[in-house]
Formats: sequence, C-alpha cells, structure tokens
Amino acid sequence: MKMKTFNIALVAHDHKKNALIDWAKYNLDMLKPHNLFATGTTGTLLETKLGITVNKMQSGPLGGDLQIGAMISEGKIDLLIFFWDPLEAQPHDPDIRALLRIAVVWNIPVACNRASADYIISSSLMSENYTRELPDYSDYNDRMNI
Repeated sequence: MKMKTFNIALVAHDHKKNALIDWAKYNLDMLKPHNLFATGTTGTLLETKLGITVNKMQSGPLGGDLQIGAMISEGKIDLLIFFWDPLEAQPHDPDIRALLRIAVVWNIPVACNRASADYIISSSLMSENYTRELPDYSDYNDRMNI
C-alpha cells in the first residue's frame, strides 16, 4: 500500500523562522515525500537553507496566511505547522486568528511549537493512509440557506 502524500503548510513569524528551519532540517527526511506550502518569506528561507521545493504564497502580512486558510477551507491542506510568536504583536493578527480558526473548523492538525510539531510529524498516522474526518456542516448551511 502506497503511503499518502500530505499537503503540509509551514508558517513562522519572524522571531520563530529559525526555529522552524531547524525543525524542518531535523525532520527533512520526513517532510520530503510531502507537498510543502508556506507563506512567502518562510518558504524562501526553507528553499534556500534546506534545498527543498516549497509552494510559496504571499508573505503573511500581505495575505499569505489568508491564502493558506483558503486552501484549508478548499480541502487542499492536510496539516498546518505554524510556529507563531505569542510574545510579539503582529500587525496581521486578525489574519493569524482566522488561519488558526479555519484549521480547527476543518479538523486540520495544527502544531504551534516544536514539541507539538515533533509529535505530529512522528505520529504513526503520517505513514499510514490516514483520512481525517471531515465535519458535516449541512445543518449550519441549511440554517444559513446556503
């Protein structure tokens, strides 16, 4: 049975970019079989420092977080690794909250630090044909007349 290829989004705030790069370097063999997506600056750094191919969105403050959120709502992202900085105010904080919210809405695994990213990437579910449960929002859509 062929292992599933996941679409993994990698995002990091400025003060966390080095931590994400270190994590990705440590887990490079685990990441290589998957399709990687990232916000602009983070994706460029990952490509440059690790020699991997990353599908790059806009920079986070220019809409990259929202682009990844849209991909999640369209079912195009399976996993979000988002090393965010809880100690630094971000000018695009509403976008960050929207990204995290939509990941929860669509039942996407989210790692916000190295420990949680390590748990997810090393999970046996990463090497199986795991299919996440999709929430059923038909009642909500019916109430909204969608």
